[in-house]
Amino acid sequence: MRISKLFGKTQREVPAEAETASHQLLLRAGMISQVAAGVYAYMPLAWRALTKIENIIRDEMDKAGGQELMMPALQPLELWQESGRDVAFGKGLFVLADRRDRKLALGPTHEEVITQMVSRNVQSYRDLPLLLYHIQTKFRDEPRPRGGLLRVREFTMKDLYSFDIDQDGLDQSYNKMLQAYNNIYARCGLPSLVVEADSGAIGGKDSHEFMVIAETGEDEVIRCEKCPYSANAEKAESVKGPVGGGEPLPVEEVATPGMTTIEQVSGFLGIAPNRTLKAIFYIADGEFVFVAIRGDLEVNEIKLKNALHCAELRLATEAEVLDAGIVAGSASSIGITGIRVVADDSVTTGTNFVAGANKPDTHVRNVNYPRDFKADILTDIALARAGDECPRCGSRLSSVRGIEVGHVFKLGTFLSEKLGASFIDASGISRPIVMGCYGIGIGRLLAAAIEQNHDDKGIIWPMSIAPYQVYLCPLYRENSRVSEVTETLYEKLEAEGLEVLMDDREESPGVKFNDADLLGIPLRVTVSPRTLEKDSVEVKLRSNKDAEIVPLEKVTTRLKELIKG
Repeated sequence: MRISKLFGKTQREVPAEAETASHQLLLRAGMISQVAAGVYAYMPLAWRALTKIENIIRDEMDKAGGQELMMPALQPLELWQESGRDVAFGKGLFVLADRRDRKLALGPTHEEVITQMVSRNVQSYRDLPLLLYHIQTKFRDEPRPRGGLLRVREFTMKDLYSFDIDQDGLDQSYNKMLQAYNNIYARCGLPSLVVEADSGAIGGKDSHEFMVIAETGEDEVIRCEKCPYSANAEKAESVKGPVGGGEPLPVEEVATPGMTTIEQVSGFLGIAPNRTLKAIFYIADGEFVFVAIRGDLEVNEIKLKNALHCAELRLATEAEVLDAGIVAGSASSIGITGIRVVADDSVTTGTNFVAGANKPDTHVRNVNYPRDFKADILTDIALARAGDECPRCGSRLSSVRGIEVGHVFKLGTFLSEKLGASFIDASGISRPIVMGCYGIGIGRLLAAAIEQNHDDKGIIWPMSIAPYQVYLCPLYRENSRVSEVTETLYEKLEAEGLEVLMDDREESPGVKFNDADLLGIPLRVTVSPRTLEKDSVEVKLRSNKDAEIVPLEKVTTRLKELIKG
């Protein structure tokens, strides 16, 4: 491909609307074009990279025994209502009506459709196991699209679905996919970390995310410094540890004038924050909820949302707190009636806590669970943090930023039961099919590759997913020998099967070198009057600082060596 014919122009200025490195570089390199908020068109260079990623994924899915098919983006809304996940996805689900006023959804995922298909085509245990996948466009009405391709409203995803007769079969399919995913990221040149994750609206029992570590990552990963434990912060656990307190003592009030925060109360009373109980108020699907947690901890709202099984969760407003009869700053769940109470299990890690007295400027000492208050739900709803103890080995936890590039779930039977996907086992008994699902966002993986592989000059593509392998850069093309050698070399390299992007523009060396660095093609081959004095060219890896001089007769061999290496 000649750059003079390439659709898309590079930009010198950093687009004002782009915050992440991948967003900035994709726009500056002319690889994506924004159509609407969270909706992008892929230009030829980006599409070539995406196609390579898709081909790697297809190869690994096929090797694992997957069968490729294609499912529609338009789905009957009744399917989602039947599964109950129309509520779980909430406003994220794009819903529309056809000319007969029948409701349809633009698929954010395809569990419902594939389960219905399997229910129509599987009768016996002999038809299982199955691994079925497709690569299709998905739609999710993100409230705040951001980060370029990292969080969008329309995106391409590979999703594979496994169907097994029992849990052992699901475990085998799940482990097979874990290995296939590791292979995919390795082949794409992206070191990844497998972390425990929250299942979210997809549902199911267990799930893991594949994270590409990057400073600009939107996810926080909590991991142990000694053992393999790692988890998305939404899912991560930590040891809360006992905080003591001695034998339970009688409750007694204490005046705390003007003290409304944990820091103020603990400082005023001369106690550590972990000797206090904190109250936070939420609205869950319209219901007022009282949350109690140890004063030194923060609420993990994903864990809380899961505990409440609600679709929407937000902090209560001051007006809503007043309407509930709560004294903010001096509240506790002691004596609270008619309001659902959720307590973090940290309230059981000690005795004789300090909590609000439910009247202004007053707190109470020696509060104990469950003697003095009870919870409708007692569970882990705390946010794990760097510095906490590992729940597996007790060592120190640390924190890194990551970009999710894949998510796998053990769905179990909840969808197959709701949608009637069953089989007759060897004993003649009808049983629900055990399911798993496994997704990779193609555009997100492309963006993650750039977030992990760039410098201040531009993109540094891993060889396996680069739009082209070689950037052929003739300088001073008015020199007849430069022009002649470049054309001959271009034809020879392409005939040898190398992917070449030739900069045939009448531009200065500085402009060409800057664009070569910006586009990030792995190998740059420079032809100039100076190199031709020795019948050579300059070969430089984008990832290296130094270049090498290679004789013309050895260029093809040397480039093949570098590509293979």
